Amino acid sequence: MTFTTADLCDAHSGESYFQIAEPLLKSYGGHSSFCGQITTVKVFEDNVLVRKILEEKVRHRVLVVDGGGSHRCALLGDDMAKLAIDNGWQGIVIHGCIRDSAIINQLPIGIRALHTHPLKSHKKGHGDRDLLVTFAGVNFRQNHFLYADADGIIVSETMLS
Repeated sequence: MTFTTADLCDAHSGESYFQIAEPLLKSYGGHSSFCGQITTVKVFEDNVLVRKILEEKVRHRVLVVDGGGSHRCALLGDDMAKLAIDNGWQGIVIHGCIRDSAIINQLPIGIRALHTHPLKSHKKGHGDRDLLVTFAGVNFRQNHFLYADADGIIVSETMLS
């Protein structure tokens, strides 16, 4: 699908369920634009559940990770980004940090995150999936649609065209 978030905003901004994320997240990965249906996960400094979800084969999906905005470790590195690509994920949005950014920037996936951090996360397996997560002024819901490009991130209850 070819789109720009600016054009989608122009065409759909009056709709009842259309949100625009605050510009808090930096762009990583080789794809500056991506879109798909949302899968959510809420974790804190622990990426075991993130990895488990990225191991699932999917089509046209984006993983939204509410990492609590932590700047104390990374929730995603190059190995997990490669895993996401291999399993069909279009993009990952993280309210937290990533690492291995130089490698990730060469990979064919779109990623948004707060920052980079060299320390890996804990491995305790704590977290919840498929619930409402809120950050950057947006409510991210399971199976809603996310569109991201160089201008920003928008979320809609329905697929936009």
